Amino acid sequence: NSNNYFLGEILNKNLPGMNYFRSGGHGTVSGIQLRGLPKRYSTVYIDGVKMSDPSSSDNSFYFSNIMNSSIKNVEILRGSQSSMYGSGAIGGAINIYTKNGEDANLNKFSISTGENGSRNLDASFGDKYYNHSYYFGLNLFDTDGISAMNDEKSTNDDDAYDNKGFISNYKYSFNDKFSFNGNLRYSESFLNYDEVTSGRTDSNNSTDDNELSYSLKLNADFGKLKNSILYNYTGINRGTKTFTNTAKNYYGFRDSINFLGEYNFNLDNKILYGFDNEFDKAKFQKDWPTDYLTSDEAIYSQYIDFQFRPTEKMYSTFGLRRDDHTTAGSFNTGRITLAYILDNNSKIRSSFGTGLRYPTLYDYFYGTTVSSKEDLKPEKSKSFDFGYENYFESLDSTIILSIFDIEYKDPLEGWQSHGWKVKNANAKVKSKGLEISSNTKINDKTEIDINYNYSDTYDGADCDDPNVGSGSCIDESMVRVPRHFWSSTLTHTNNKITNQINIIFSDEVRDYGNSNNSFKDVILNEYFVVNYNLNYEIYDNLNFYFNIDNILDEDYENAYMYSSMERSLNLGLKKSF
Repeated sequence: NSNNYFLGEILNKNLPGMNYFRSGGHGTVSGIQLRGLPKRYSTVYIDGVKMSDPSSSDNSFYFSNIMNSSIKNVEILRGSQSSMYGSGAIGGAINIYTKNGEDANLNKFSISTGENGSRNLDASFGDKYYNHSYYFGLNLFDTDGISAMNDEKSTNDDDAYDNKGFISNYKYSFNDKFSFNGNLRYSESFLNYDEVTSGRTDSNNSTDDNELSYSLKLNADFGKLKNSILYNYTGINRGTKTFTNTAKNYYGFRDSINFLGEYNFNLDNKILYGFDNEFDKAKFQKDWPTDYLTSDEAIYSQYIDFQFRPTEKMYSTFGLRRDDHTTAGSFNTGRITLAYILDNNSKIRSSFGTGLRYPTLYDYFYGTTVSSKEDLKPEKSKSFDFGYENYFESLDSTIILSIFDIEYKDPLEGWQSHGWKVKNANAKVKSKGLEISSNTKINDKTEIDINYNYSDTYDGADCDDPNVGSGSCIDESMVRVPRHFWSSTLTHTNNKITNQINIIFSDEVRDYGNSNNSFKDVILNEYFVVNYNLNYEIYDNLNFYFNIDNILDEDYENAYMYSSMERSLNLGLKKSF
């Protein structure tokens, strides 16, 4: 129901335990960091397909092109989720589910316009009949944009962006036991972007991206026993041009053959088991010499996750995972969770997990001074959290508190003290903190949501290099992670009108410098942003909406020297059939 175009913006306004950044206007580099860790330590799935770019330096996933249209729901799992969602889910896992033909209200049309020449069109339709169900969603978005860099207005140009994408899902039931699912997502986007060098005219800089992912799934349901065989594919092609109009192409591919099984002993105990066979491949230019290289690696994984209820009020999970990497070797990770119901309105919960992150294809093959790839070890983590949840009937209010402590060692770094070669540094990275979220229904028309994060992080991967200069690590915390972050949303519904006010406060953060300041670390100022949304139901199934983002026209940075969106107004119509 949000009026925001991009999924990252929606999550940023409504969830604790995460940090969202964007380097400029719409379509520029965007990322989500869970529990104070860089985005590469969180695993993202769309309809079960693992999303990341093997041709990027850190093999992470960017939220730049994820639009709100066709999204059914999003599940955020904080902390290590290794047994089920891969050993790399150290900060957590993000599961994005799109709509399918078995959902309601699928036939929709939406059109909107706004500041900076922004235009958006969404159209979708779907249905279920006999043994078939289908869904198709189309999204078209373009904007004249703003200048991503805020260095020199005389040389900056607005960075236009357009995104064309569609999502489709299909299901066929052979009988009451066997069924087939197919999911497809495609996005084609074009962005003018700015290089970081001050005084440079960046009219030629651009990136033309194509993202394709799909999943084919065969299901067998025999009551207590359920099994699925899946084939997943992700392909990303980035065609870039520099300020001199020099073209470079990046190709990243992933094939995955998976099996997932589930056996329910009874209503309280079940076991999940399976294997993942993942094949990553990339093709792009090496740093030096600059010839194109095709490289690949594979990971063969097996896992088991036992979910059981030892007592009437206690729930628990015990999971193990084994990953066999074609170069790094075999490693084991796991997780343990426990939840105890204190009464009908409250519970406590805790979890402990281990994880690891393998070197990327860039680490192994493309870096200028990569050390012997066989010497690189995966980064290893430990994650612990404890939580309390309670519903106060007299106040009609829910509160959720979590404390967490995460640490990983053997970070892969190109330290000055070992000749800038990519190696496992003798350092530790730590993140601990507190998350609080609450929902209070003031009356039958008004409710308020409040989220707060406290993050205490230590970036040993940057700051423990014995040769680190005085201009680096002026703060030992992780870059772009505020110590304090707070958001609140007040929603009031009266007949056909819904008003919503959203407030965000972010504390100051450390960030990396660039060539304009000799790569010295900087501190970005705190900021305070106020947003407003309105929805008005003109008549049945036809709604008018508008939103004003950054009402106070706050001038702030998520990344050093990158612009933030000024005050902007968007309005549109939504129609359901």
